[in-house]
Amino acid sequence: MPTVVVMDVSLSMTRPVSLEGSEELQRKNLAVHGLTMLFEHMAANYRLEFTSLVAFSSLWELLVPFTRDYNTLQEALSNLEDYDKTCIESALSGVSNVVQQEWGSSCPCQVLLVTDGSLGIGKGSLRHSLQTMKQRAEDKKFPLPFPFPTKMFIMCVANAEELQTTDAMDNLEELLRLSGSDGQIFTMDGPLCLKSVQAMFGRLIDQAYSPFHAVLHCGNLSSDVQVFPRPEPVVVDDEVDPMPRVVNTEVDDVGSGAAEEPEEEVSASQMAGKSPNFCVLLHGSLKVEGMVALVQLGPEWYGMLYSQADSKKKSNLMMSLFEPGPEPLPWLGKVSQLGPISEAAENPYGEDDSKSPFPVQPQIKRSYAQNVTVWIKASGLQTDVQKILRNARKLPEKTQTFYKLLKGVGDLLERECTLLPDSAHPDAAFQLSHAAKQLKLASTGDSQYSAFDQNIAPMHTDFSS
Repeated sequence: MPTVVVMDVSLSMTRPVSLEGSEELQRKNLAVHGLTMLFEHMAANYRLEFTSLVAFSSLWELLVPFTRDYNTLQEALSNLEDYDKTCIESALSGVSNVVQQEWGSSCPCQVLLVTDGSLGIGKGSLRHSLQTMKQRAEDKKFPLPFPFPTKMFIMCVANAEELQTTDAMDNLEELLRLSGSDGQIFTMDGPLCLKSVQAMFGRLIDQAYSPFHAVLHCGNLSSDVQVFPRPEPVVVDDEVDPMPRVVNTEVDDVGSGAAEEPEEEVSASQMAGKSPNFCVLLHGSLKVEGMVALVQLGPEWYGMLYSQADSKKKSNLMMSLFEPGPEPLPWLGKVSQLGPISEAAENPYGEDDSKSPFPVQPQIKRSYAQNVTVWIKASGLQTDVQKILRNARKLPEKTQTFYKLLKGVGDLLERECTLLPDSAHPDAAFQLSHAAKQLKLASTGDSQYSAFDQNIAPMHTDFSS
């Protein structure tokens, strides 16, 4: 999951911090110290993650585009300059531009806002932005929420007591809420010093950047892997299962938890070539053959492993996850029933590979498998009713079209049945009566007839003799 570090370089960050018996430091120095600690940790434990650095005051500037070179990031930190007043809205607009240009609007991203809690003054301050956000034109909307999935962490080089003496904490909490509330505000405990800022960034690392080690199993073979980004529990909440179910990821096996599209990396000892590594074998095989491997993460939770190149010389072993459940891919059927062809009673592909058991056809054709008609104007409804009647007069040739257009008009059909001319085919009267009866049954509310998967089938008639 890419990270954008947004560094406040306004004048308020140059305020000195009084430390006895040592050189005088600014709040900016404390922030740089904390970020240096974070970058060193990511260089050692999160080498595959991309990180970008943005500086802001009243304007914003992209100092380092997304990179895995943490030396470049640390060098940019050491060369920060001081500018004018704080404008957090401008910085957030910059983050939105940077992320969308690089990753689009579907890639989740972590935003790390490092500031001293100063909201700015006058127009452009966070206070002013939040107060006026509902009165703006469409082209000047507040940048939150971002158009991409976001987890925002606000690192305040200030303690909670200092922020609560003003409305700074309330405004920062509102900022977090607008971002989606998926994040946290971190403040320093005790006096403003190097030890306190280290503790604050340490809490951030424990929550968002701690490494996730796992074991990849395949029969008697296994391999230590590290999963990027760190997995999180998946909450399943949908109409089929209205009670939320949490799929936990606090495990040490790939076979029981991971996040969408993580990358995997072998352990340090295996990378050094000290022992044979199954992960290297699997990755190379999938890359050469252009295939994917099915992986099980837990009870009724599956995904697939595949090789993806991010440059001509480097590729990663990727893992994309399916929705938890026994049938994540409806056309595939139950994953647990997949097995080698040799164990099947007969070859499901035929002796000459002329047939295939896939896609698996559902036993019941769901009503949503067809296009649903929605009327937004009375004239549209009238036109479709007339179309139904025209097809009704042409039965049985138009039987399929007639039933496709049929929408809750039982009484109308019964009336039309009595008005059929003598020249009409006898099958027409039977089909109209049958359709009207079925529509009336559905309108009673009986679940047997009004269920979402209940389809009205034509009446089987035979006038050939």
